[in-house]
Amino acid sequence: MESEVAVLVLGVDPGLTRCGLGLVRGQPGRAEFVAAGVVRTPADLETGRRLRLIEIELEEWVERWRPEAMAVERVFAQHNLMTVVGTAQAAGVALLVAARHALPVATHTPSEVKAAITGSGRADKAQVGHMVARSLGLDSPPRPADAADAVALAICHAWRGAASDRLNRAAASTRPGRPPRSWAELARLREASR
Repeated sequence: MESEVAVLVLGVDPGLTRCGLGLVRGQPGRAEFVAAGVVRTPADLETGRRLRLIEIELEEWVERWRPEAMAVERVFAQHNLMTVVGTAQAAGVALLVAARHALPVATHTPSEVKAAITGSGRADKAQVGHMVARSLGLDSPPRPADAADAVALAICHAWRGAASDRLNRAAASTRPGRPPRSWAELARLREASR
């Protein structure tokens, strides 16, 4: 089977007060740290202006780094309705920026990210942070925590999402309508078609 090509993925951990951004170049089983940061918006600013600040910063990251894909944390119900609304609004801005730049975008749940990084969908933040640092060869996870979460999203997508997308595209080209059940099946299909 041909070797995987590393993909530059921008991870976005949406939030209205703190929106984490993380960039990795990765492929299944490997990832290289590129950058991480947080967009902060003042709580006393009107919501529309806060969202515009997030949009401006996301645009700058996309234009500067030219990612090949974006991974955004999927918004889920929380106890604090105001928090989930702000998170959903920030996620919407990220999806808009991705669409504007024709970036493939995927959403991943926190459990999917934890499972991809640690092997357990129930891992705590410390375990995820430890594995992010270890996977990237860093002394410690990126700081603050929102940036580390965004990096974890990018790693998850590079390891799972981007690989899955390529697998499904390759399968569609060899057997329209039915993707293979595994990488091994895809390798057998490619070998048989030579």
